[in-house]
Amino acid sequence: MNSHLHSSGLSGRNSLIRQILTLPIRHLQQAVGSLGDLWRTPFTSVMTVFVLGISLALPATLHLFVKNAQQVSEQWDSASQITLFLKLSVNEKNAQNLVKRISLYPEVDSVHYISAQQALKEFKILSGFGQSLEYLDENPLPATLLVTPTHRASQARAANELLIKLQQEREVEQGKLDLEWLTRLEAMAQLIEDIVMGVALLLCLSVVLIVGNTIRLAILNQQDAIAIMKLVGATDSFIQRPFLYSGIWYGIFGGLLSWLAVSLLAQYLTTAISNLTNLYQSNFQLQGLALNEAFLLIAFAVLLGLVGSYISVRKHIRAIEPNAD
Repeated sequence: MNSHLHSSGLSGRNSLIRQILTLPIRHLQQAVGSLGDLWRTPFTSVMTVFVLGISLALPATLHLFVKNAQQVSEQWDSASQITLFLKLSVNEKNAQNLVKRISLYPEVDSVHYISAQQALKEFKILSGFGQSLEYLDENPLPATLLVTPTHRASQARAANELLIKLQQEREVEQGKLDLEWLTRLEAMAQLIEDIVMGVALLLCLSVVLIVGNTIRLAILNQQDAIAIMKLVGATDSFIQRPFLYSGIWYGIFGGLLSWLAVSLLAQYLTTAISNLTNLYQSNFQLQGLALNEAFLLIAFAVLLGLVGSYISVRKHIRAIEPNAD
């Protein structure tokens, strides 16, 4: 009897091991089989992949624009400057000491000093009143400091706080910072990001609905076969698995298509943007999707395809029951 129990235990253990080992093989077979099902309905499959790919390409393109807009805004932020007008009584030595003190500020990236004589010389050239200014008894222009904040201090609030701090220096008569364009730039960037998020959510919902409806039609086309499979003892999970893999395949192909569309669009726009930036002597280069962003796009498409197919199979396969007759 003990021998019988021992052999029974070994048999059960071997059966469990066999099931574990054959599970990946069954999944692979059903994944390949679901790909064959897509191949047998080429028109439906291609249309679904194209709709899915185009739906994902739009938010991906908007993300690309936001990414490049942030690159441009970073360049603008780094070029923003605070202008400090010194008191007329400040001599050259005190001005240089002020330059050294301000250079030690953690919020300051660089300081450029413009003497009163240099400012007057530049004003003569730019204003066109060079001869008239020769009759002045003394220089009316003060020495000026151009303070460039660090990237972190270039944001509107931080730049304003730095301006207030710099104006407290005893040699400074007045400080100037154009916060309006910084505030508008940040507001526009935030608006674009909000638009991208809203459009992305709507399009992701449409992708889930499209995949779910496609899987629903596939289930209805195989309704009799599913009923027979249930009749012979097939579980719902076994029946659902090929349809879930179909959703994954839709996500893979749709993600690849959207990545290809965005890459081609970026390549097309690169030439036009380069021609435009060359007129302004700028070295701006349009950045496409990075490799990790492409993988994230495809992975997200797979997730959406899986969610859409899961919702559909959970609802419709359970509703199919074999006819007792």
